[in-house]
Order: sequence, then structure tokens, then C-alpha cells
Amino acid sequence: MTFNKRLADVRKQKGLSQSELADMIDSTSITIGRYERDEVKPSIEVAAKIAGALGISLDYLAGITDNNLDSAILQKILDVQKLNDNDRRQILATLDALLRDANARKAYA
Repeated sequence: MTFNKRLADVRKQKGLSQSELADMIDSTSITIGRYERDEVKPSIEVAAKIAGALGISLDYLAGITDNNLDSAILQKILDVQKLNDNDRRQILATLDALLRDANARKAYA
């Protein structure tokens, strides 16, 4: 999927109008519309602002990855990574158990 399609899809998923997104990045709705219609490409700085405003990675927005990591989840991962080895192992073991249980519930639903 291309930048313009991802931009439009994510903006709509977040429930934002072009005007609201434009206000968040100090731009105009006309410019956002031009990005979404693939008439122009934003600079890397503007693309980064858009990704930040939408709470997604620039890699996802640019089509480099298909992993659309929520910025809050990504921050939690970074926080866990900063912990000492023992605390990190305990948190990851708990997370593994919770994921296993969630997947089992899903499989039996």
C-alpha cells in the first residue's frame, strides 16, 4: 500500500478529518488532500509530523513495514527494554502467559 492510501486509511481509522489532521501538524486541509490524492509528496519532516500526529511509525506510513505499531504499545516495549534483566524476564514471562491465555480463548471461542 502506498503512502497516500495509508495516510487516508489511518486518518479515517482515527476519526480525523483532513482539517483536524492539518491543524495538528500546522498545515492545511488542502495540502492533506493533495497528499492523499498522491498529487504531491510531503518532505521527510512533514511525513514524520504526520506519523507522530497519527500515533504510527513513519516506516508504516511510508510502506516500509506492514507492522502498524501503536505508539503507546511501542513506548511500553521501550520501557521494558530499559529494565534490568530480572525485571524484564519477569514481565516478558507474564506477557507470554497472558498472550497464551488470550490465544487459547480465541481458539475455543
